[in-house]
Amino acid sequence: MATADMAHISPALQEYFKSDKAAAAQDHSAATDLEAGADLDLGDLDITTAQISLAGVEDQLEHFANHEVLKAILDQGCDPKEYGQQYETKLRQAELESIQDYITESDNLVELHDQISSCDNILATMEDMLGKFQADLGNISTEIRALQEQSQTMSIKLKNRKGTEQKLSNFIESVAIPPALIDGILQTEVDETFHEHLLCLHRKLNFLEKNEAAQNSAAYKDVAPELEKLRVKAISKSRDYLMQRIYALRKPKTNIQILQQNVLLKYKYLVTFLRLHGGEVFGEVRTAYIDTLSRVLSSHFRAYLAAIERLKEDLASQTDVIGSADAVPTGMMALFQRAAAGGQDRQDVFVVGDRGSILHHLDQPAIIPHVAESENKKFSFELLFRSVNKLLMDTATSEYLFCSDFFQEAAVFHELFAPTLQVVESALAATLPETWDILCLLVMIRINYHHQVIMNKRRIPCLDDYLDRINLTLWPRFKVNKADVSGLIRSKSCPPM
Repeated sequence: MATADMAHISPALQEYFKSDKAAAAQDHSAATDLEAGADLDLGDLDITTAQISLAGVEDQLEHFANHEVLKAILDQGCDPKEYGQQYETKLRQAELESIQDYITESDNLVELHDQISSCDNILATMEDMLGKFQADLGNISTEIRALQEQSQTMSIKLKNRKGTEQKLSNFIESVAIPPALIDGILQTEVDETFHEHLLCLHRKLNFLEKNEAAQNSAAYKDVAPELEKLRVKAISKSRDYLMQRIYALRKPKTNIQILQQNVLLKYKYLVTFLRLHGGEVFGEVRTAYIDTLSRVLSSHFRAYLAAIERLKEDLASQTDVIGSADAVPTGMMALFQRAAAGGQDRQDVFVVGDRGSILHHLDQPAIIPHVAESENKKFSFELLFRSVNKLLMDTATSEYLFCSDFFQEAAVFHELFAPTLQVVESALAATLPETWDILCLLVMIRINYHHQVIMNKRRIPCLDDYLDRINLTLWPRFKVNKADVSGLIRSKSCPPM
């Protein structure tokens, strides 16, 4: 190898080539000695000085008969040593060619070595950087955990502060008295705006009454006297307004239902405020309403009963009988003829006719007395009974719903309507003993039953007791007097009962 080529090879490769060259010189010397017939000390491998067993050689020759080297030796008759030397020469030549190739590529190998060294340095630098980065990541992870803990702590503190702020805000809003509320209660007339101020005052009073912590606060001591003044003023204005409207119901020809629906119900919260924060005044308003409506309604029904009394038509009297033994005619028509003895000869007294049709017209409006009187109309007692109870049911339904909504208690209705029911029942009790019309009593019993059904459909239970009492009053009256019974027995034309 030329000295110029060796200068471009690294020391490691130079050392390798030197050792390889020495080994090649030794092999060449050994080959020369072998060719010169020099004696070799082969030790245990010396096959010339010991007896060798050739057993099994034939089997191995047969087994490797197709091997290229063995086949060439056997076919050509070559000496194995010469053939081995040829192969060794070829191997040496290939080795030298390979070394020459390495030498040819030495520049590339040097460059590759430099690149590998550079990469090794870069990788070492990156390893250091990654190590530092890993350490930094560990520190960052620790910092993140610390930040998470701080975030959780701050979140809990924020939640607690928000809760405290909300409670404090609610407390301040519930306790503080804004100037608008003071002006609204003291100066505003009773209208929808006053209603809103009354609701605000109710919330503040209700909060302070139910919150013991607020009652022990210093703020409560400051606002309690002012709230009490506002409460007293609100109660006074609400009472005055309600009393004026209740007294307006006493005026003649006042439409009570229109006044209730359009005026009183519109400000029903005034009554609610009085019930919650002014019990004594609420009782006063309640009593005034009951006294007013009980007088008005009872007087109206008393006047109505007196008016329709003049429209009554008597169809039967005590002397009228259904049948008589002296009756000559036979058949169904004989049942309704008047006997000569015991009564007048009126054959149409107990004729049913169209009197039962009233049961199909129970929803018709009540009779208007002055209209009927101007038309000179007369009505049977059952028609007047239906008219009175129709008016009574409609009035009771309207009043019951109003009391339940306005006062939120049904007891008000029962107290104010009791005198009216007493007027109607007294009038019926005074008239029934003079009623001898059995068909009239039968129809009245059916009318009362249908009225019970109507009230049940309306789901208004306020007249249940009254209708039951009417039923118990009518049934005992429904009996045939002795003259009628004896007349039925003596009548030959009466069919079997």
